Amino acid sequence: MDKFPMTVLGYAALEAELKRRQQEDRPRIIAAISEARSHGDLSENAEYHAAKESQSHNEGRIAELEDKISRAEVIDVSKLSGETIKFGATVKLIDDDTEEEKTYQIVGENEADVKDGKVSITSPIARALIGKKVGDAVEVNTPGGGKSYEVTAVAYK
Repeated sequence: MDKFPMTVLGYAALEAELKRRQQEDRPRIIAAISEARSHGDLSENAEYHAAKESQSHNEGRIAELEDKISRAEVIDVSKLSGETIKFGATVKLIDDDTEEEKTYQIVGENEADVKDGKVSITSPIARALIGKKVGDAVEVNTPGGGKSYEVTAVAYK
């Protein structure tokens, strides 16, 4: 059973979703199943089948969340420091072609959200950044082709 890195915020988000699914969604679905059962013949009861499908989806997600939480290696990024880019770093880059500035935080796979500036440790850009320092040039092979960046700042917050 492999452990995988995760930030404190990512871990808290998983725990919050698990709690919501167990304490709010599960009872609501059970009530919906009970209500649909009271309508009679289950073989032709669309509400019952929809509620059972919803229950199956919810229970599957609960199991998935419990697994992720049990295998998470929580890393408190605020306690990290240094000039070298590693897990948890917030990195400012300048695109060599467009001069556009981008900021990314390197996080665990389960908390990655590019729109929010969080890239997975397993993504091509994060793998290219690991071990680099301010001033280094970074070549990234993306599905859309090669990109070139310059690292302008590294922070742990």
